[in-house]
Amino acid sequence: MLWRSRALRTCAALAAAVVLAACGAVGANQGGADGRPPLQAMRPYGGDPATEGEPRRGGTLVIGNDREVVSFDPTVQNGNAVAMAVYDLLLRLTPEGKVEPYLAKSMETTDDGRTWVMGLREGVLFSDGTPLDANAVIVNTQRHIDAPASPAAVYAKQITAMRALDPLTVEFTLAAPLGDFPVVFTGSIFAGTLGMIISPAALAQYGDDIGNHPVGAGPFKVTSWQRDNRMELTRNEHYWQPGLPRLDGLEFRPLSDTETRYASMVNGDVDLIYGGYNTELVRAYADPKFTVYYGPGSAGFFFTFNFARKPFDDRRMREAAVRAIDLRALAASQYGNQLVGSDSLFEASSPYHTEAASDLWPQYDPEQARRLVQEYVADGGSPHITFTTSRSEVSLGEFVQAQLSAVGMQVDVEFFDLAEFTSRVLQGGDFQLISNLAPVDYPFPAIARLLGTNGAINFGKYSNPEVDRLLDEAASTLDPGVKTKAYQEVERLVNEDIGLLFLSRSYASTITKPEVKGIDRTIGRDIFFATTWLDR
Repeated sequence: MLWRSRALRTCAALAAAVVLAACGAVGANQGGADGRPPLQAMRPYGGDPATEGEPRRGGTLVIGNDREVVSFDPTVQNGNAVAMAVYDLLLRLTPEGKVEPYLAKSMETTDDGRTWVMGLREGVLFSDGTPLDANAVIVNTQRHIDAPASPAAVYAKQITAMRALDPLTVEFTLAAPLGDFPVVFTGSIFAGTLGMIISPAALAQYGDDIGNHPVGAGPFKVTSWQRDNRMELTRNEHYWQPGLPRLDGLEFRPLSDTETRYASMVNGDVDLIYGGYNTELVRAYADPKFTVYYGPGSAGFFFTFNFARKPFDDRRMREAAVRAIDLRALAASQYGNQLVGSDSLFEASSPYHTEAASDLWPQYDPEQARRLVQEYVADGGSPHITFTTSRSEVSLGEFVQAQLSAVGMQVDVEFFDLAEFTSRVLQGGDFQLISNLAPVDYPFPAIARLLGTNGAINFGKYSNPEVDRLLDEAASTLDPGVKTKAYQEVERLVNEDIGLLFLSRSYASTITKPEVKGIDRTIGRDIFFATTWLDR
């Protein structure tokens, strides 16, 4: 459902003016006025098994999800946190960015990344009892090749040949060397992955309706699904890891409203929620009744310009938008002074970050922003824009409206329910300027998906041939030095182009009751549920 805000400009502008006058020298990474320390990483990849005690078996974990699941089909792009419970990945990324075995036991190349051989574990079964073998991997990979809209299609189509060397060994031949090819088997269903494998028997049975009838080799299987109410999963008795999963089941409840979701934790109705916003994280961070898992990662929270529409196809208007937004005011008005500021793709501690990129980033300067808007209008451009975000971000929309209006833009704000925001606005390209969230663990293939010309989540249609070339170079090489240099140059060029409007790092968190143990997660909130247990 859409909610358009037009009449709020005046009061929002006045409110922002008060904030600007009051915030003084508050920095974007400062703690709150009540003396709280600034947000920082806390258990970003999960808990410490050595300190959590002896794991218990049994119980059902109740989870508040931030949206209803659209589909379990990995060729259909959607934000599906439940998929990680149904499908185990073939390979995993370590916190250090190294690929390690998971469902598959090995992935090797002997010709600098042109040919890859994947070895599968013996005895792995799907939840329907059929074997996960080389044929299953080939059938599933071919589905991505045949589905142009699959978020993993661009990488699957680099495969020129697949063959089963034996029942547990798959050989992939690529059109060109791709040193990071194993990473494609480690991703999420939203960003695109070849690593989530569906039972071929289920594919034959359900065909195009497989998204409603998932059968994987993960720790749990879907046993009941009442849309917009709850989804129940029970233990996969065929699970490949001995002694796991520890839980009897999972229950997911779609709670799209941020306040309702957080209140469900406070009231004890759910055991765990996926936090997507600063408001949840800041409150839970300071509440001893909850356990927080959070890492800011790279990329994060930003605005996406639509390069295919006016006015942000013009660099002057993109620069004006950046210079119009005061991160100090944003921190004070929206984040309780708990904003983890950002001015580039990669966080400062990342080896892929270069200060040259940060040096290029336009600083807050409303006078210069106003001059740029006036210059654009003098050349015949219209200063009218629409900012689009989710209904969970009403106050953010009002803030942006005030900030951009103050430099001469005429701003309307649209608010959508999260599901429609994802499907119609993001994937449909129906916007001029939108809020966006993309936490990044490892640059491949995330950055190419985000900023490559044909990237699956490049919703703004940003395109720079040199960026595309560097992304290809970084992905193809097996040389860490070449990879690092290429990504640093990508970061610099994106800032030079003002390809995105960076605001802060991610607030994608996992918030649990203290009795929830064994959390094993990624920066992007995805959980490997096999090890999770309840201490009650």
